[in-house]
Amino acid sequence: MKIRKVFCMLMLSTLLVSGCTSYQKSLYLQNEQVLNESLQGQLYDFRIMPKDELTILVSTTDPEASAPFYRKIGQNKESSSNSNVGMDGAKLLVYLVDNQGYIDFPVLGNLKVMGLTNRECEALIREKLQPYLKEVPNVTVRTSNYKFSVLGEVGKPGTYTTDAEKVTIFEALAQAGDMTLFSVRDDVQLLREDSTGIRRVYHLDLTQANVAQSPYFYLQQNDVVYVKPTKAKVNSNTFSGNASMWLTLLSVVTSITTFVLALTK
Repeated sequence: MKIRKVFCMLMLSTLLVSGCTSYQKSLYLQNEQVLNESLQGQLYDFRIMPKDELTILVSTTDPEASAPFYRKIGQNKESSSNSNVGMDGAKLLVYLVDNQGYIDFPVLGNLKVMGLTNRECEALIREKLQPYLKEVPNVTVRTSNYKFSVLGEVGKPGTYTTDAEKVTIFEALAQAGDMTLFSVRDDVQLLREDSTGIRRVYHLDLTQANVAQSPYFYLQQNDVVYVKPTKAKVNSNTFSGNASMWLTLLSVVTSITTFVLALTK
């Protein structure tokens, strides 16, 4: 009797400990005091990469003076210097950053923009335009194809596009419907391709608050976030997939046992 009580106590203790462990692993941003103790802040700046698509608008007080420096869809380079008659509602043409980091800009030719922030790119174009204009132009640069993908154990896996210049790992997960209760939060994988085409996988522990200080906290163009399922989820899916087989096997075993018992009577 005493042995049975001890066994029950051990089983209950094991369940309680495992329950606490699972609960702790399901929480985000634990030990947030590390952020309060940190004296080093960091402001993220989006950097232009190859294959980015940029929307660039140049404007001055005289529309005809700035017209040669931007094109719209359906308008070729030769006609860009003419007035935009009949094209007021047309969409601005995007500039694709090539593998070497250049864009082909009207009149100015090839400009290297890789590694620049949007503000730095604006300053570069503004400087290059100065000899062609009587006034300092207003230049606006925006990235039009900033996208990322979220896969795995989340509510809505898929590829998402945003107009924001910076997206955190948590914002990306929020757009994907957040992680499910069967996700591994302390080892989220981030697949990233750098400007040279090299791909690497980085591991993020979202249960710890210091993830906010990680250089991979902010996503970059074409990042892929993968959330792994827990072993319990994999095992449950495996069992569910083989449920009919197990039921058939159990039925056969029951029939054989019943038959054997009937013979021994």
